[in-house]
Parts: sequence; structure tokens; C-alpha cells
Amino acid sequence: MATLLIIEDELVLAKNMARFFEKAGYLVEVSHDGLTGVQTALRIQPDVVIVDFQLPGMDGLEVIRALRKQDDPPRIVMVTGHASVTLAVEAMKAGSMDLLTKPVTLQSLKEVVERALAERGERRALDYYRQRDARNASLDALVGESQAMEHLRELIRNISGIEPADLSPAAPILILGETGTGKELVAKACHQTGPRAKAPFMEINCAALPAHLIEGELFGFEKGAFTDAHARKVGLIEAADGGTLFLDEIAELDLGLQAKLLRVLENLRVRRLGALTDRQVNVRIVAATNRDLDEQVREGRFRADLMYRLKVFQIQIPPLRARAGDISVLAAHFLTQLANRYARRELLIGDDAMAALQAHDWPGNVRELRNVLERAVLLKHSGVLGEKDLMLVSVPRPVENVSGKPASATSAVGAPAQPVSLDALEREHLQKALAQCSGNVTQAAKVLGISRDTLRYRMERHGLQR
Repeated sequence: MATLLIIEDELVLAKNMARFFEKAGYLVEVSHDGLTGVQTALRIQPDVVIVDFQLPGMDGLEVIRALRKQDDPPRIVMVTGHASVTLAVEAMKAGSMDLLTKPVTLQSLKEVVERALAERGERRALDYYRQRDARNASLDALVGESQAMEHLRELIRNISGIEPADLSPAAPILILGETGTGKELVAKACHQTGPRAKAPFMEINCAALPAHLIEGELFGFEKGAFTDAHARKVGLIEAADGGTLFLDEIAELDLGLQAKLLRVLENLRVRRLGALTDRQVNVRIVAATNRDLDEQVREGRFRADLMYRLKVFQIQIPPLRARAGDISVLAAHFLTQLANRYARRELLIGDDAMAALQAHDWPGNVRELRNVLERAVLLKHSGVLGEKDLMLVSVPRPVENVSGKPASATSAVGAPAQPVSLDALEREHLQKALAQCSGNVTQAAKVLGISRDTLRYRMERHGLQR
């Protein structure tokens, strides 16, 4: 039930308003001067306040300014018998959502109050979701007690707090890490930890859309810019003005769009498709990728100048296998979340299950750990999760050489580490099969699982004799 405060010095009008809104189901309080009205508002915390302009002690504008200083200010409607353009402007500046001229019908006043309540509900819902997103994107959301995670949180604190003194856009941040390590979570933490926390956070996955659609999403377009441009669209770069734009999977961005993005980073200006003028923007670019950008540059898939521009600040997220001590902490964290979500509050992780989690290689990193636990929670209603409940499947990880980069399959079994052609590998394999069968083509074909004619064709192709 909504609470309504009426601040009106005309006793008869105030009484009629109160009776009308009480019959409509409102809780109504009445004050007849400005100071008492402000004190009453502090006591009852009304949803909507109807305030007259000419009041004893404090006028309506002073009352509005006082009400707007509350932690959760109400929606305010001013009524007056001496309306003017100047008064209307001053009322709007003070914080009134509307100004009605006396005599005002109670029904029209009720319509304005209902609109005020709807707007207040929308504002509260928006504030709730913003606060929830802020909690889920803060440094506390980066779960882990290892030294690597402590270093990561400290790095985010230092980087996110750096803003230019001339109010120009902050330096870009490049987030590197394997799939499933939480690059999006780190990007949001960079935004929420710094001075841009209350500004917009916009994001786009560069691999999710074709190049022509991503261009429209990033830069926007004017009406008539192309066939389907029926209305003007503000791009994400403009929408993130004053805040942060997160470009996930930046390595998948088209080369042409890379050039346009570099122009934005260099000139701090953006132009919509079909527009004739640029717009100044102040946006921090946070990009993320699981690819090696240096290799992408060598292969001609990524612009070197853009890579160097994005690498002003670089954050490397450690894989889960590099911080095995965090597995138990993460598992307990996810189990609590999932148990509450699916009403499985009696679940625990057994010692054998925890040992299996610790021994697993986690090629999918934190995302894989959460998915494993979610599956177990869905299939187990209560009790203790055992190793069998986890249904872990080991996936071979590419063998790493001394440099830390994946080695080829042949180097893993002792063959030459340098890559060789498929023809050379096939020829060597045929030679071994023929040698094993003492040159008998029929037996060698059976060993290889192919027909005799196919083997003879491949022998001729590689210049092999019986």
C-alpha cells in the first residue's frame, strides 16, 4: 500500500484530497506548513508527496529541495494557484516531476500520483539490479585465496583507479586468459572498482555477430544510412560515454573494424554510419581474448598498431591448474550458490569428490568446474557428493615444450619437434607398415585398414617399391 503525504495550507482542500486518496486505498498523512511537512516526510518515508507552492514558513521550492536530500527521496508533485513558466522551470530544477495548476480535479491528480508511483517502482527496480550487478562484478566476485588471485586483485585496483588529470579517456586494458578463466568478470571488476563505476558498462562479443552487424552495434547509424536503417541508432561506443566498453573476443574483430576502432582510440571521436560529423567520446576500452595476439599479428589477422594501443595495461588471468589451492574455495562457493538456486541445501562435498576435483586438469578452467558441480547438484537431491556424482572426464591437454607453448603431436612421442608435411608423415607410415609385413602388400593393407588397390596407389604416389 502506497504512502502519500499532502502538504497543503488550505484546510478544506487538504481534507478533500486526503479523503479521496484514502478511499482509493492509500495511506495518507497531511501537513499544513512546509517545516512540519519535511519533518513528517522524514518520519513516514512517503512514496509520493503533493506539495503546495505558497506555504507558511518554507515555500514549496524549499520543501522540494529539502525532500530531495533524503537517502531515498519520494516522487514530488507541486500544485499552485499562481503558475508561471518561471515557476515551472524552478520546480523541475528543484526536483518536482510535475506541476499542476489550481483548481485541479482529484481524478487528474490521482493519475499523476499513479504515474509517480510507477516511476518510483521502476527507479527502485533499476537501483536494485544495478546494485546486484555491482556486487556480482566487484573484486569480491573474484573468488580465490591463492597468491596469484591476490596479485590479480591488486593489479585491478591499481589499473582501474588510474584516470587522466585532463579528463580524457582512460588508457585501454587488455585481458588475456584461457577459455573459462573469467575474463568478463575481470572486465566488470575493472569497471566497478574505478571512478567509472556509476557510469555505463557496455559489452559486445566480437565473435557473436558478422562484421557488418558489429559495425552498426559499435558505431551506430543514422536513419537511411542503409536499406534497413529505418530509425537512428546510438552505437555502443557512444552509449558507453563516460564509462567502459568491453570488447570480448577482440581477436575475432574484422580488420576493417580494427582500423575504425584504432581511430576511436587515437582521436577519441566516433562517427555513426551515414553521419557527416564526429562525436567526442570519453570511454575506456577493455578488450579480452584467449588468443596469442602476437601470433595473430604475424599471420596478418590482427593489426599490430591496434595491438600495441590495447596493450597499455595488460592483465593475464592464471588458469585454474596454476592455482590449484583455489579449487576447494571455488567448489564450496559454487556449491552454495547452486544449492540455493535449486533448493538442495543439504548437499556437501565428500573427501573423495574433493580429491577428484583437486586431481583434475581443468582444461575448461573455472567455467568447467562450475558446470561439473551444477550437473552434480541437479542429479543429487541431498547427502554428500561423491567422486561418481561428479562424472569427471579427462581431456588430454596438448603437450607443452620448454617454452610453454603447445608442441606438435609428433614431438610428444619422440618424433622430430619441427612440423613436417602430411605427405612426409604418410610416406613414413607406409614404409613402417610394409617393413612390419616384410613387404607383403596384402598384409600391410590389412594392418592399415585400407584396400590393396588403395595401398598400391599410395605406394606409387610416394615412389615406394615392394
